[in-house]
Amino acid sequence: MTGGYLASTAFRLAAAPLSPTPDRPAVPFTLEHTDTRTAARCGTLALPHGEVKTPIFMPVGTQGSVKTLHPAELDLLGAQIILGNTYHLWLRPGHELIRDLGGLHGFANWQKPMLTDSGGFQVWSLAKLRKITEEGVRFNNHLDGAKMLLTPELSMEIQAALGSDVAMLFDECPPYPCDEKYAAESLALTTRWARRCKDWITENQPQTGGGRQHHFGIVQGSIYADLREQSARELVDLGFDGYAVGGVSVGEPEEEMFRAIDNAVPFLPADKPRYAMGLGTPPQILEMIGRGIDMFDCVMPTRMARHGVAFTLDGTVQIKNQIHARDPRPICESAHPHVAGFSRAYLRHLFHAGEILALRLLSFHNLHFYLRLTADARDAIRGGTFAAFRQSFTERYRSNP
Repeated sequence: MTGGYLASTAFRLAAAPLSPTPDRPAVPFTLEHTDTRTAARCGTLALPHGEVKTPIFMPVGTQGSVKTLHPAELDLLGAQIILGNTYHLWLRPGHELIRDLGGLHGFANWQKPMLTDSGGFQVWSLAKLRKITEEGVRFNNHLDGAKMLLTPELSMEIQAALGSDVAMLFDECPPYPCDEKYAAESLALTTRWARRCKDWITENQPQTGGGRQHHFGIVQGSIYADLREQSARELVDLGFDGYAVGGVSVGEPEEEMFRAIDNAVPFLPADKPRYAMGLGTPPQILEMIGRGIDMFDCVMPTRMARHGVAFTLDGTVQIKNQIHARDPRPICESAHPHVAGFSRAYLRHLFHAGEILALRLLSFHNLHFYLRLTADARDAIRGGTFAAFRQSFTERYRSNP
């Protein structure tokens, strides 16, 4: 493996999508190749603001901004799609203001695709401040304690005003651990909310960027295999543009995370994109790709960058450590030219001097690492070498703890 990456010859096999019906949205996803040794696959997701090649990592722009980075830098990184956060943007500055100023694309000066979450995960994180009812979730917002109510219909309305290319359905994310009775009741509520989201979408037909806004259902069910299957089947029966696996990376062991994916993916249609929400480490992402997942997001690359942690082919590096004080090497042999000219010693100096450039450079580097990882996975899938690529990458990454 040269420089930790695998080269391959482009190779595409077009998969015929299912014909649209009144209950089945037009398929915006073209499956182009499936690995013969794993469930890994690559394809193209056609969205109103452009195409997205999968598998793909999506940088997180919680409040309409990927922390510390300019949109031009995201473009330089090769970012194809970024995330916005429904909950945070609803509270500040407000979805109506964003709508009136050109939607989230115009407001944030990002003209490529965007995905917005539903707010369900953020409400889950406010467990001590919220009450779940059939109507929706009542909570005290984290900014000023004001009493709020977020319903499935309002979540869809907010995301329509934001004008994202992909809007997620409103769901309840069950905690880990939880017993099967709680998980089943939570799932039943999520399914009822999904039907309400579907009714709102059908009635309002939200548009963005000259095209139809797309909507993804979220598979729940905690660690219980039968509930994951039930959730997937119920969402597919309702018919959405894509499907996410939610309720993962909420404190469960890694093997339970993988099991949740394995218990959901077989019941999701092959001609729709699959999204694992809120994860994970580089080896976890490759494992998920091998299990048939197409899309990922995680705050880890930028959050860890702000704490001085860089991702490299040989694992993570804490750049603030004394060992790097006189190190002339770049942060990583595969570093992007935007960062490669800076030594580890200089990056360490920036952190200890409190310079903002430290956060910018390391955030850029970590996102480049994640985006390059998924790009190389795409190449390996097309070249028929994904299993070898995954093994080689993971062994090297974990060989230097």
